[in-house]
Amino acid sequence: VRMPYTSLIPASATDDQIVEELYKLMSMQTRVFVVHMLYPLGSRLFTKADELGMMSSDYVWIITDAMGNALNAVTPQVLDSMLGVLGVRPYVPKTKELTNFEARYRNTLLRQNNGNSSINQPLNIFGLWAYDSATALAIAVENAAAAVRNATFSKPSFSRNATDLENIGVSSAGSDLVQAFSNTTFTGLAGKFELTGGQLQSPPYEVINIVGHGARTVGYWTKDQGITRELNSSSSSSSFRSIIWPGDVTYPPKGWVLPVNEKKMRFLVPVKDGFSEFVNVSWNSDNSTHIVGFCISVFDAVIAKLPYGLTYEYVPFAFENRTMAGTYDDLIIQIYLGNYDGLVGDVTIISNRSQYVDFTLPFTESGVSMIVPYVASNKMNTAWVFLRPLTWQLWVTVFCSFVFIGILIWMLEHRINKDFRGPPLNQIGMIFWFSFSTMVFAHKESIVSNLARGVLIIWF
Repeated sequence: VRMPYTSLIPASATDDQIVEELYKLMSMQTRVFVVHMLYPLGSRLFTKADELGMMSSDYVWIITDAMGNALNAVTPQVLDSMLGVLGVRPYVPKTKELTNFEARYRNTLLRQNNGNSSINQPLNIFGLWAYDSATALAIAVENAAAAVRNATFSKPSFSRNATDLENIGVSSAGSDLVQAFSNTTFTGLAGKFELTGGQLQSPPYEVINIVGHGARTVGYWTKDQGITRELNSSSSSSSFRSIIWPGDVTYPPKGWVLPVNEKKMRFLVPVKDGFSEFVNVSWNSDNSTHIVGFCISVFDAVIAKLPYGLTYEYVPFAFENRTMAGTYDDLIIQIYLGNYDGLVGDVTIISNRSQYVDFTLPFTESGVSMIVPYVASNKMNTAWVFLRPLTWQLWVTVFCSFVFIGILIWMLEHRINKDFRGPPLNQIGMIFWFSFSTMVFAHKESIVSNLARGVLIIWF
């Protein structure tokens, strides 16, 4: 996951500072925000975000366990402003022992505060972990009872500038107690307590969705199975339950918008007379440009597939008289100088140009090819489809060329070659016969004139 921007809000920030930072986020393209802060600051953040309209259907808010663990301490008014927020927090199974402990904790809290129920100090995962750690330590002391009973204390040697630490003795049963603590395994209030390498094993995480005045579980994450809909499920489903998104909608937001103040990217396009099928620039009556072509269509299709919005415009590389303002090398230099953001067109990739700019992968193979307009027709499915690129002007040109070659050969041969003599009708037939059959097979008529032979060599 790439974080394109990190917003730092100090815990002592005023409401005006929070609003100022939220305005910065509103001016950006992304609408997916990950909030990693404690609930006192997070509550103020979501309250201001709701006031600014940032809890609408265009936004996605995700909170980490720093705030997800303390949702039971958040007021109902703040939870109302957090509608549709997603979050993660360690999964704590609801057991009878946990329910009884929470009841004892509330009763103790009331006694310590003289029955004042307005004081809200609910339990969270950190308090449960602390309780389980104290329990594990008590179990370890019992398991290492023999070593603890026979333990002796020695005072370490410190320098004269040390603090009162020299008055604290070091027990000889310390290593035995550490070993017993590391081997302690039991099911505590927060789940299974087990240390591996001195570290508590990562618990399953639940993915929560804030709806109403609380959070509901929409999925789980475990180290072995990843994201699952049900905990300890044998299925490999990686989908969540139905999620309510900000704005009280059930469809997932895009996660990005086009910022109002975003600068458009400018892409140069060549202006030329030939090969307009690749890039064709024309001007309208109001002096606006109309740019189409194969390269433009490919570029627009690629931009449309991007997972984020991109505003851009095409700029013709032309003088005021609407002619090309230089060569293709000049186009490359404009990009190199940073005058434009990119270039779209039929630009040949050569070594000297690659020293100045980076090219995308070519979408056509090297070599000579022809591009023609495509017209949808039933005739395109026939065996004569190869004749479609040949226009009637080309057919007339080919016919006239054959006739011209025939006449030229006849003019050079009929006075010195008896095969090209005879009645006028036969000579006319010889002209057409000789010219049109020359490309297929050798003729029985021999060529005498050297000039005629040269014409045939060029013709072939």
